[in-house]
Amino acid sequence: MDLQNPIAVGNTAKIYLHGNQIVKVFHDYFPQGEAVKEAAKQEAARTSGLRVPRVINVTRINENPAIIMEYIKGQTLGNMVMENMQMAEHYMNISVDNQLSIHNIKLNSTESMVTKLERQIQSAQLLSESEKTHQISKLNKMNFDERLCHGDYHLFNLILSGDNIYVIDWVDSSMGDIRADVCRTYLLYSQFDKDLAEIYLNLYSEKSGIQKQEIMEWASIIAGARLSEIVPNEDANRLLKIVRGEESKR
Repeated sequence: MDLQNPIAVGNTAKIYLHGNQIVKVFHDYFPQGEAVKEAAKQEAARTSGLRVPRVINVTRINENPAIIMEYIKGQTLGNMVMENMQMAEHYMNISVDNQLSIHNIKLNSTESMVTKLERQIQSAQLLSESEKTHQISKLNKMNFDERLCHGDYHLFNLILSGDNIYVIDWVDSSMGDIRADVCRTYLLYSQFDKDLAEIYLNLYSEKSGIQKQEIMEWASIIAGARLSEIVPNEDANRLLKIVRGEESKR
């Protein structure tokens, strides 16, 4: 496959547009199993009835794991907000409505959020052993009804194509507490734009009937797990303060 310049470069892969297909080529340090796992999660979400790009093939390109998927022509809500900040609340409304539809779904084929978060917390090198133990203990005391959670839900993972919203990047999806999913999105937004984060949290709370305090009970767990991820622009000190209760979470 002759790929030209990537249209996007992320922490895990390079994204190429090849005809009417998107080709996601993982960096060379990722095993083939990661591509297989992500593709399975994406197809599970799609076959549940959500608008998600169809996976065409899982393969290797220049020895790197790769996923070939359907190309959805459109623009991300994130780019649309960047072009016109006055429309931020409008597009955030759309994103919250879509997230609520995801949170109504139950699947048996997606990994457990608890298992995923435990693994991430254990591998977070900046956390002490006592901090890991405390966060995992807190995690295991959480009571919730398992629902589908995207795991990295934000405006740049939502593509507006015609009148429809498509959700991309399902690698972090799991079955777990929807409050944890919302909390992660809030923490992602709040690092870059606290006003936008508050708009999001207020809208989700109003539409779902879930109290904001309930959502933010997950903050230290989610921040601890986030420390395990390879994210160059993430503020690790901020996350550590949230884990240690040294920073206001709202």
